[in-house]
Amino acid sequence: MEYNFQISKVDRNERNKHASRVILFTGLSGAGKSTLSNFLEKKLFERGINTYILDGDNIRNGINKELSFSSSDRAENIRRVAEISKLFIDAGVVVLACLISPYEKDRNEMRKIVGTDNFIEVYVNSPLEICEKRDTKGLYKQARQGVIKSFTGISDPYEEPTNPSIEIKTNDLSIDESVQILLDYILPKL
Repeated sequence: MEYNFQISKVDRNERNKHASRVILFTGLSGAGKSTLSNFLEKKLFERGINTYILDGDNIRNGINKELSFSSSDRAENIRRVAEISKLFIDAGVVVLACLISPYEKDRNEMRKIVGTDNFIEVYVNSPLEICEKRDTKGLYKQARQGVIKSFTGISDPYEEPTNPSIEIKTNDLSIDESVQILLDYILPKL
């Protein structure tokens, strides 16, 4: 359903002097999604770009707190984040969404909801063994012990993106190198 508000996304983008988009950071837990998005947001913010981070943690502690990690609840989590992102895009904001988002069909649904032209998919790629070493919350250990069920990368699959907008291999690059690659890719699209 389209509404006929007097101020449009185009008006907001013109006033902001940048386009609004959603940048989905997808990858295993511990791959570096939140770290990269935080550093990228700071660089974008310094350039006067309106941004907001929707992270799995801040989403699941609020609007999606009743959702589990079943495949159907994961799909609903992504759908809700997509709908929220769509509103932010209309408001003229660049959304940095950090979600494991393990299933290709859910990422494609997000792309469909926000619109292909508004969607940038960043595959934050790091080998499982590196992610486990970075695990400050002890989630992988708990998953390997069977305490956490349906944990992506251990007891549940992660479907690697077949055609991401950009891939960042965080085990091969420093944070600064990764952020610069992201800026070089994203800034021309804003």
